[in-house]
Amino acid sequence: MEKIKHALERAKLTKHSASLQNRKKVTSSNVPVDLSNIRYTKTKQLDVSKKELKKNRIICNDQNDLVSNQYKLLRTHVLQAMKLNKWNSIAVTSPREGNGKTLTSINLAINLAKEVNHSVLLVDMDLKRPTIAKYFSSNNTAGLNEYLTSEVCLEDILFTPNIERLVVLPGSKVIENSSEMLSSPKMVMLVNELKSRYPNRIVIYDMPPILSCDDMLVFSNYVDAVMLVVEDEVTQKEELKNSYQLLKNSNIIGTVLNKSNQISLQNIY
Repeated sequence: MEKIKHALERAKLTKHSASLQNRKKVTSSNVPVDLSNIRYTKTKQLDVSKKELKKNRIICNDQNDLVSNQYKLLRTHVLQAMKLNKWNSIAVTSPREGNGKTLTSINLAINLAKEVNHSVLLVDMDLKRPTIAKYFSSNNTAGLNEYLTSEVCLEDILFTPNIERLVVLPGSKVIENSSEMLSSPKMVMLVNELKSRYPNRIVIYDMPPILSCDDMLVFSNYVDAVMLVVEDEVTQKEELKNSYQLLKNSNIIGTVLNKSNQISLQNIY
């Protein structure tokens, strides 16, 4: 409990800094922008086969099944909520590890990228357990750790997995002092850069579980909304209650019921 109290106090301290950095809120333009022919000249391109994506349970563009359709429905709900509130950044978390938040983040990002009016940046912000890159490549790549602790340029870390309008900012090595790093000046500048550089871009952050560490609490002030992923017949009511309590000051866009007969998003605001 002391750790949670300390995290809440730190989150309050970072809130003022975040509000100063984001006084001019950047939102998606009301005028549709056709990004169907977008080309990346500096971003590294990974040639990932559809077979490999399916093997890793990533929904490919040509799939037309129950799971794919449920992700499309999830995308529609998220887009409606984000457009209504003029949001462009969302953090995805879960009560505990193994609830499916990372795979949900990836598949949501891919489905959002199918819309030609905006691009999507998927960021692996689970600094203690960065895994997003492994879904697209078996090779070790530089990530947030190198960017935050050395002179590696951001453009040398980003990659696109040959999915139109989708760019990934991967994690790499484990960062032990993750919550301190999340509130560091370089991280704050990075988050504001990602949020404001392109007005028609949606940023999705894959965060650590809310009950496992204080990272989500520290970072919550830097995103517009939070999505909670829970696992059917695994997540306990008390875990869900505690998660909502910790996120009470955040805009909870909804709760995804994962690993059920269907993926559902509830409590859209």
